[in-house]
Amino acid sequence: MFNPTRSRLAIGGAVLLAAGLALSGCSSSGTASTNDAAASTLVAYTGQSGDYQINYNPWSPSNIGGVGTIYESLFFITNVNTNDPKPLLGKSYEWNGDGTQLTITLRDGATWSDGEPFTSKDVVFTLDMLTKQKALNSIGYDGSAKADGDDKVVVSFDKPSFVLGPNLLGKTWIVPEHLWKDIDPTTDVVREPVGTGPYTLGTFKAQAFTLEANKEYWDGAPAVKTIRYLSLSGNTAGADALKQGSIDWQTGPVPNMDDIPANYNGYDGITVGQNQMALLTCSSTDLGCAGPQTDPAVRHAIADAINRKQLNSLAFENTASEISPTFALTTTQKDTISEDIEPAVMPETADTDAAASTLEGAGWKKGSDGIYAKDGKKLSLTVEVVTGWTDYITAIDTMTQQLKAAGIELKAQQSSWNEWTDKKTKGNFELAIDSLGQGPTANPYYLYNNYFSTANTAKVGEAAPMNIARYSNPEVDAALKQLATINPEDTDATQPQLDTIQEHIVEDLPYIPVMTGGTTSEFHAAKFTGWPTDDDLYAFPAVWASPDNAEIFKALKPAKG
Repeated sequence: MFNPTRSRLAIGGAVLLAAGLALSGCSSSGTASTNDAAASTLVAYTGQSGDYQINYNPWSPSNIGGVGTIYESLFFITNVNTNDPKPLLGKSYEWNGDGTQLTITLRDGATWSDGEPFTSKDVVFTLDMLTKQKALNSIGYDGSAKADGDDKVVVSFDKPSFVLGPNLLGKTWIVPEHLWKDIDPTTDVVREPVGTGPYTLGTFKAQAFTLEANKEYWDGAPAVKTIRYLSLSGNTAGADALKQGSIDWQTGPVPNMDDIPANYNGYDGITVGQNQMALLTCSSTDLGCAGPQTDPAVRHAIADAINRKQLNSLAFENTASEISPTFALTTTQKDTISEDIEPAVMPETADTDAAASTLEGAGWKKGSDGIYAKDGKKLSLTVEVVTGWTDYITAIDTMTQQLKAAGIELKAQQSSWNEWTDKKTKGNFELAIDSLGQGPTANPYYLYNNYFSTANTAKVGEAAPMNIARYSNPEVDAALKQLATINPEDTDATQPQLDTIQEHIVEDLPYIPVMTGGTTSEFHAAKFTGWPTDDDLYAFPAVWASPDNAEIFKALKPAKG
């Protein structure tokens, strides 16, 4: 029982910020109220370019904000730490012994921003909405929820469902029944959002909108009184705005990001490694994949031939970090890495001798041009990348030279994001560079289930939901099925299943580990205190990451001007 006491930003040209567009710093002029307003206004840039299209429906893929700030979940759960879930609309929860019933006790005294009381009926309504609207139900919720008084909800399942817990408790945005009973959550645009969260919608314009502190918030109004979201033209504009001191928080690459305090007066930065970069392979001949990458020996040779230290310096400004071939994070998930995996972390430097030994042991022979070949076919591979993804393009250029030294030819194919996505999902590729995303909590089960489960793949030509490597292994599938029935807190029971999964994916290597990508954020440390640090990573500090950004907004306090 728990009972507590990429996004990738568009690259664009610089823009000249109009005077008065954003408030920042502690001014020495004007009235005291003006100074206070400036000091308690946080200007955020999420990478938005172009006009905002108003929509505060938290269940819509086109929503522009409000998750965590306006609408809350029952608990705050993040994958950047292993802390206990933080109570929000929920106070405590308890699973029964076999994971078929979840009892949630709710907070007293919370109200919707229109003054109506929050009750268990709102939670039941939201969960029922997921079962009725399959398009919204990305977490696979299949329970039955019932209210037990105003402050308790009991959710029943037909099978053990422990692994649904983090998404159900921490990533399900509760909406008010009295308003949403007349809303189609799949299509309706919400212009006047009503939530229980720490903020309400202030003003909205196509180039900027504000959120205002909710004076009736159950935990007290936050010290950051106004959040102003701006639309700029891209990363260059964001960097210029940092130099001018006219934005307070952004996430993305900027010049001289290796030392933010020295190069941006009053600012600091933090880099968090979460997204594990990989060369994705169409790996299964049984499911229709073709090409040299279907040979596990080739995949292992590529992994051995990468000089990750050089790659980090040339392509990622030394913001990337180590990666395990198990794809368990070496930070929050280190304890789940099998003791039988050697090495547990991919080497920094290339081992061309190991690559040669692996290839030659599989029947590949080096030609007069220095490139291996087999059965008359050259070891030449094409890697797909999105046009404009400069870091990945530089990474491929670097790996092309590294792999050539190991007798492997690598060619880049740039295309639009839509074309690149279509190739990946339908299996019409040899290699593609991308990142594997984490699940709702610091548990590698979710990544494994997404990217290595047969249930999440498809034959070449058909769209694969997540497992675009077309990887299928019955022993991995059996271990995943078993993990779904075990309480994640029972590590004695879960670790043997994780060991099995890791043994097979390291041996088969359908995703070739590159490095763990670092997400760098820059923030106005002289204006606000309370930002996450490496020692206190209480939330993922990316400005676009919801609901983590809401936890940061609540934690910040204006510095003395």
